[in-house]
Amino acid sequence: MLRYLARRLAFSLLLVAVVSSSALLLTLAAPGDITSEQVGTGATAQSMAAERARLGLDRSPLEQYGAWLRRAARLDFGTSLMYGRPVAGLVAERARNTLLLAVAALAVALLAGVPLGVVSGSRRGIATGAIRAVSIAAVSMPTLVSSLVLVLVAARTGWLPTGGMTSAGAAEARGWLEAAADLARHMVLPTLAIALPLAATIERLQSQATAETMGERFVTAAAARGVPPRRVLWRHVLKPSLRPVAAVFGLIFGNLLSGSFVVEIVTSWPGLGRLMFDALRSRDLYLVAGCAAAGGVFLALGALISDAALALVDPRLRGRQEVRW
Repeated sequence: MLRYLARRLAFSLLLVAVVSSSALLLTLAAPGDITSEQVGTGATAQSMAAERARLGLDRSPLEQYGAWLRRAARLDFGTSLMYGRPVAGLVAERARNTLLLAVAALAVALLAGVPLGVVSGSRRGIATGAIRAVSIAAVSMPTLVSSLVLVLVAARTGWLPTGGMTSAGAAEARGWLEAAADLARHMVLPTLAIALPLAATIERLQSQATAETMGERFVTAAAARGVPPRRVLWRHVLKPSLRPVAAVFGLIFGNLLSGSFVVEIVTSWPGLGRLMFDALRSRDLYLVAGCAAAGGVFLALGALISDAALALVDPRLRGRQEVRW
């Protein structure tokens, strides 16, 4: 077990290092820097050169990367050129917001996708056809389109806030319970925008897995013993059929970051995706590297969760892992 955990930790650290280093080097290789925004504002060439020297941007890309790498080894990811704040604290603050949105969207997707997949994979009829049609439409619709449609509906009806994380002055003017309710109302729209395609993907996987599991011999044996069909479905078929969903669970969790990228911009959610967009637009290279490192952490955490989920639903894998450990 310790060797397995050590290998996974080493892989996670390597993944974070490669992703953040690649992001920093690509940003350095692109033309221009954060001082390019001053072009056309009346700033002189001398003032721009002095600003580049103050920020250390006049050094070669390899020198800048080496200096960043030495600081990163001490868990110092530098200071954001755009915000003037330490990158680690800024990324951690925004990552919490994205994680809150991701966990809510994943919970909604699982609670909707798995039961619907079990129903559509175990029977035929109008309900199954309707579920499949909605799933195909949700999978085919880009996240940008679904986000814009939900924002338009919220703006026309006034049922939900169209953007932001909280209302102005919500925390100061009310108690914590009212503030939490206000946060929950702001979460509904971006959570649905992320959860809809995920729920449709999970439903498709679960439906196919359920249909295949229904043909297994242990299911036939349970039905032959007189076990009621509903109990056969939800007690004997459900757990084995969860293996495909568990196998891609880590990828789904890791891809929540990329899925929230568009949603956070459209709904003005102050999360990691929007921070990454602002950092790329302003060429804040240290902030870009910090956001990329957080994305690597998401992917590594997703892979670990996927392994744990597979071992939970398939006891045979636990035995194999114990042999490897």
